[in-house]
Amino acid sequence: MTMQTMVNGTVEVGFERVRDALNTIAMAEGGLEAQLAIYHRGERVVDLWTGTSIGADTLLGVYSVSKGAAHLVVALLVQDGILDLDERVSHYWPEFASEGKAELTLRELLAHRSGLVGSYRGFTIQELSDERHVAAQLAAQRPFWRPGAAFGYHALLIAALSGEVVWRVTGRSIQQIFAERIAGPCDIDFHLGLPEALDSRFRPSEAPRSTPEQRLQLAAAATDPNSIPGIAFNRHAPGNPEVWELPNIEAVRRIGPASFGGVATARAMAKMYAAAIGRVDGRDPLLAPETARDFAQVQSIGYDMVTRGHLAFAVGFHSTSEYYPVLGAGAFGHSGAGGQQAFADPRHELAFGYVRRRLALQSVGSEDIRRLVTAVIDSVQCR
Repeated sequence: MTMQTMVNGTVEVGFERVRDALNTIAMAEGGLEAQLAIYHRGERVVDLWTGTSIGADTLLGVYSVSKGAAHLVVALLVQDGILDLDERVSHYWPEFASEGKAELTLRELLAHRSGLVGSYRGFTIQELSDERHVAAQLAAQRPFWRPGAAFGYHALLIAALSGEVVWRVTGRSIQQIFAERIAGPCDIDFHLGLPEALDSRFRPSEAPRSTPEQRLQLAAAATDPNSIPGIAFNRHAPGNPEVWELPNIEAVRRIGPASFGGVATARAMAKMYAAAIGRVDGRDPLLAPETARDFAQVQSIGYDMVTRGHLAFAVGFHSTSEYYPVLGAGAFGHSGAGGQQAFADPRHELAFGYVRRRLALQSVGSEDIRRLVTAVIDSVQCR
């Protein structure tokens, strides 16, 4: 079998090494079902997919890539002057002030510094999908650390918190504004709430594969369900599904909770970030350069209280160049569980979207994505 038979789609001249990199990953993994799309200077230059049940327009669960879509909405509202990153959250949402949270700013909230990583009692999946219910519960709750003193990944809840701020000032949900101002006008096939009519294009996610050695390593690193990491991933709640199962649950897919419930194609993920930073299809960029710079600036870096590892957050986004150093300073985006990745790199005029059906064991910073990102940057620099 030649490498060319593993991957379908097209690449522009000069980007052949990106196709080769995806081929190498597909051959090494066996059975990989994934999509990869790249925009450069507002044009799609890579449009690839691999796998027997995957096409270019197959919709897949993108997990925390959804957070990037949600926080593009917040960036637009800041750019419009409707929100101020350095205003207290309680200014917009008075109930949030309880239990020592009165002085937390919107900037700090979006940098995962609030300490509200989960509920003390846990959420059912129906509750977790109801972001206004989640927000009301957390507003009344004591945080797990003094707000602003540390940071930890608010994996399942950050967009419920930022979304409540958006609701308080606009009377609209993040999902509604995303559809009205980003997905609809820019023709982006990214759904925070998938219509039933599109279910035929959706393919359910699949559990990660692991070797016996990897299972032993995972078991050794496991935390208690009642620890901060356990609570952040809702593992202390009875009947809590595995993370990989979330987009397969119809209620999650239909509602589209903006922390983890998005459904999209790689084309859509890349186009979303291309439209954020540059002209696409004759439309002006969604974000002014200064807005993109503000939201890409590192706010929290170092030891993360939830993942118990090194992370770097910008304002609602990952500081993506901290994970992939070949990228330009100011790159921003968000990964998703099990190897999904989307970002913008304004210095290279680049946008990237990668989504896979079977989750990998590692999310951000995986070697496969490093290989792809390096191939993309090499192609851009040689173009």
